Amino acid sequence: MSEVFRRNHERLELWNAAMNLADAVYDCIRCFPVEERFNLSDQMRRAACSIPSNIAEGAAKETTRENLRALYHARGSLAELETQAELARRRGYDVSSMINHVAQVSRLLSGYIRYLKRKLK
Repeated sequence: MSEVFRRNHERLELWNAAMNLADAVYDCIRCFPVEERFNLSDQMRRAACSIPSNIAEGAAKETTRENLRALYHARGSLAELETQAELARRRGYDVSSMINHVAQVSRLLSGYIRYLKRKLK
């Protein structure tokens, strides 16, 4: 992979925060019971991986509209992860370590979407 292409998304604070969130999710679900291994924890892993993946995909797109479309997918995955974290919390699992990361990514993602939407006007 070329250095120029890689830097396109790695330079984004949002992408780095989303990667940190994915790391926090992996750390958190390690403590889930065995019966959750292929259910809730698997869904959380998928959603957590989808967020930075969609941010990277959007950064590689040619147009701002295409970038926004990918960011909306990332936002959907973030909402999915938030819901799964709430389910885990209700089941008595400790998800507090990832909650701050979720809030940070949500704030950064919303801000970046607003910025790109202004560029379209």
